[in-house]
Amino acid sequence: MLLAIEFDNLHQILRSLYTDMMPLCGNMAGVAKGIAGLGALFYVAAKVWQSLASAEPIDVYPLLRPFVIGFCIIFFPTFVLGTINSVMSPVVKGCNNMLETQTFDMNAYRAQKDKLEYEAMVRNPETAYLVSDEAFDKQIDELGWSAKDIATMGGMYMDRAAHNIKQSVRNWFRELLELLFQSAALVIDTIRTFFLIVLAILGPIAFAISVYDGFQATLTQWITRYISVYLWLPVSDLFSSILARIQVLMLQKDIQELSDPNFIPDRSNSVYIIFMIIGIIGYFTIPTVSNWIIQAGGMGNMSRNINNSANKVGGAAGAVAGAATGNAGGRVGGKLIKGNQ
Repeated sequence: MLLAIEFDNLHQILRSLYTDMMPLCGNMAGVAKGIAGLGALFYVAAKVWQSLASAEPIDVYPLLRPFVIGFCIIFFPTFVLGTINSVMSPVVKGCNNMLETQTFDMNAYRAQKDKLEYEAMVRNPETAYLVSDEAFDKQIDELGWSAKDIATMGGMYMDRAAHNIKQSVRNWFRELLELLFQSAALVIDTIRTFFLIVLAILGPIAFAISVYDGFQATLTQWITRYISVYLWLPVSDLFSSILARIQVLMLQKDIQELSDPNFIPDRSNSVYIIFMIIGIIGYFTIPTVSNWIIQAGGMGNMSRNINNSANKVGGAAGAVAGAATGNAGGRVGGKLIKGNQ
């Protein structure tokens, strides 16, 4: 592996960070109560004066709105955040269970495919010495010390070295893309946690401002934005589950083909690399998809910036893929030509 990073631990740290920052909502509740109280006084006075000036009966029901909002501010961490998180938690757990199931199946099929590929390479006399030390030593022992046998022996060493170099480059690049894939998920989760903490800490202030006339939409906008950002995690898990399922179907097809003794396996992993690049780019579209589920205005610029970053990362990954593949292929081809000469 390029870096021995436990990404699951990093995601758990972000969960703990959100929980540790929640008590700060209480500090904002005191300020919010003052703002809401002043707003409730002006709101009630304006509504009562308007009814008296128009010689109309006073409608008590609309006057309860600032008091209900004040009640929400007082019990904001438990009543507001606790209710929303409790309702959304089953969605997060359900999507995470789907991801774990698909990931487990993918790892099992990948191990089976690697075993079948090795057996297919060993079964073919022309490629057995490339992957099996026993087959390589056996063919070397069968050769003599004539000029032709020595040339054949040198060619075998060159072929084996070229094969090992090619596999090392492919494995290195695959691990690089897996690292970028996991990093993209971590970036989304970090931004999500930051947004949730900011919305949670300043939530009482948003509720207090919504008491004033002309700012009533602040309350609904806060709720929709909080839920939209909260959905980033389940949408991310769904996206990862879809990618894992696609890889499972590909692995099942490869395993079925490898059951044919005459099938020659392709160990380039090109399709896998393509889907990894798609996954890296797709991760940065999660805010847009989440915004489709529940409409939250005012986040268009943020989504546009994330999508632009995704395009740059995808372009860079594609460029590295082409450069690495071309460079490795050129070096291996050159060594093979020299070995044959």
